[in-house]
Amino acid sequence: MEDLHLEIKAIPAQATWNIRYTVMWPNKSIDYVKLPADEEGLHLGLFVQGKLTSIVSAFIVDYKAQFRKFATLEEGQGKGYGSRLLSYLFNELKSKDVTVIWCNARVDKATYYEQFGLRRTNQCFARGEIEYVIMEMRLDRASPQS
Repeated sequence: MEDLHLEIKAIPAQATWNIRYTVMWPNKSIDYVKLPADEEGLHLGLFVQGKLTSIVSAFIVDYKAQFRKFATLEEGQGKGYGSRLLSYLFNELKSKDVTVIWCNARVDKATYYEQFGLRRTNQCFARGEIEYVIMEMRLDRASPQS
């Protein structure tokens, strides 16, 4: 990947909403992409030359972290930005003594998440036309993580 000026940092929940809307749910209202727990979440943004390009949100409950609303603007897709952001997030979560990282993955994207160590569970569901599988990674808190 080109090493343009990239920066990953924590951002307020409100900063994620436009990318969530544009990339994930452009046919819904902006309110559709807002989550009730947004104010309690950890929100990260990847900036390319100062422009917010990729976002992800994570919510920790009882040492289990769910990441949600992971999206990259169309012009930034296929350049490794999302992968860099997800790796950064996982390292942040590991430093917070999380024991499980999980997500509701679109079935057609599950192989992508497997690259990061997530495994498919036997829990599947559909929302509208989209099929999902719950994926998770269990962490051993007693041993150092790479």
